[in-house]
Amino acid sequence: MDTTTATTTTTTTTQVVLPGKVEPDGLELQTHDLSAPGKGQVVLRMEATGICFAEQQMRRGKYYDQPPFPFVPGYDLVGIVTAVGPETDAALVGRRFAAITKIGAWASHLIIDAADLMPVPDEVDPAAAETVIVNGVTAWQMLHRTAKARTGQTIVVLGANGGVGSTLVQLAVHAGVTVIGTASPRHHDTLRGLGVTPVDYRDPDMYARIRELAPDGVDAVFDHVGGPAIEDSWQLLRRGGTLVSYGTAASKDEEGNSQLPVLKLFALLNAWNTLPNGKKAHFYNLWAGKRRCRKTWQQRMTEDLTQVLRLVADGTLTPQIAAKFALTDTAEALRLAESRTVAGKVIIVPEI
Repeated sequence: MDTTTATTTTTTTTQVVLPGKVEPDGLELQTHDLSAPGKGQVVLRMEATGICFAEQQMRRGKYYDQPPFPFVPGYDLVGIVTAVGPETDAALVGRRFAAITKIGAWASHLIIDAADLMPVPDEVDPAAAETVIVNGVTAWQMLHRTAKARTGQTIVVLGANGGVGSTLVQLAVHAGVTVIGTASPRHHDTLRGLGVTPVDYRDPDMYARIRELAPDGVDAVFDHVGGPAIEDSWQLLRRGGTLVSYGTAASKDEEGNSQLPVLKLFALLNAWNTLPNGKKAHFYNLWAGKRRCRKTWQQRMTEDLTQVLRLVADGTLTPQIAAKFALTDTAEALRLAESRTVAGKVIIVPEI
């Protein structure tokens, strides 16, 4: 392996900082020089990042394990390696990679551990790839690793127009699974175009409507909402079905301890798993297993993202880009992402 020492060229980065619990207009734009990459690190020039639900929770101080304020948000990104640190493969320079950062990606340049880089094919547009990093890996793992969905089964996806949901339904349809998806009526035609049967999430009889479509129950429900209605999702399952919970959106505007809704949900899911009805309840966590074995976790992330990007490259999976904004317009991008009017993911690029 060809290695090199850290570059002596200074890199200036522009970052979007979340200073505290603020409205989107309270985000701060800061510019400073990056330190040189250390051993095993690279400088990644951001080509595309975006807004997940996690950042919307972080703005409110409601994400389960967010760092103390201030910090730079940004869950994932696609970029080009511009410099490498000591004992790092010099051949990485000039190549495109994705990375899952949890925080820090809302920046023009950032330092990343080379071990965390995941290759992105040249034929996949950076913005398209950005829509399916965390969202795509989450959807793939929930569908194939957690629920183990099979051809001929029927599933329900809450928030089928969202970043994760719009990817999940496409992966499911591709796998021969029948999909019922909830969303605002404005997104129903788009969902039908993806092969999904839509249901209005604002209908007070939403769960009754779903039961009419699947009177014998469904094989899996993917629920990012949590809250009291999680029990309704559980009741949709037929014997042997699987509930995959992956968020607590219902509590995002509630005051109080950000961890309490998640802990209550854990307790409820564990209790349901003791019932003798053949049903299973899981809480999906993208980061599960990383502390136990980072190398194995990263290999799994890379393997699953590679599968998803292959489907993007061959046209099977259509990236759902809601809108693109320049990094300097991140506040406007965040407002749009939180408006509940968009389908897909809001993307942030260096400039428009």
